[in-house]
Amino acid sequence: MRRGAATAAVATVTNALLLTLVLETGLVEPFAPLSYPPVVFLSAAGAVAATLVYGLLAGRVADTDRTFFRVAVAVLVVSFAPDLGLLYVDPGATVPGVLVLMLMHVVVAAVCVASLTELGWGVPEGKRPDATDE
Repeated sequence: MRRGAATAAVATVTNALLLTLVLETGLVEPFAPLSYPPVVFLSAAGAVAATLVYGLLAGRVADTDRTFFRVAVAVLVVSFAPDLGLLYVDPGATVPGVLVLMLMHVVVAAVCVASLTELGWGVPEGKRPDATDE
């Protein structure tokens, strides 16, 4: 539970910092989806959802980490669709703004995979607590 909360916090703070950088430097024109309330809420919601999915997979599949990674990649790809749709339905949306939103999806996915799994950590299997145990 703590690891899931920490995952959500890291993903949310990272995306808030990215948003601050992008807005303060004027790299993109601001529009409603590229503002703090939706970025903070959706970053946290995505990380919480990922933690729940990891918890559901744990004990139900042979290789929780690899299965979660595959699910995370698939969900990440699908998550780009609404952002791309903004280019057609939101007159304030620009390609750079949408690319920043898509980058934020990648940030959440990367934080979730890095913090919830043992992939790439060099931790012997079974030595890192399950995401639902903490």
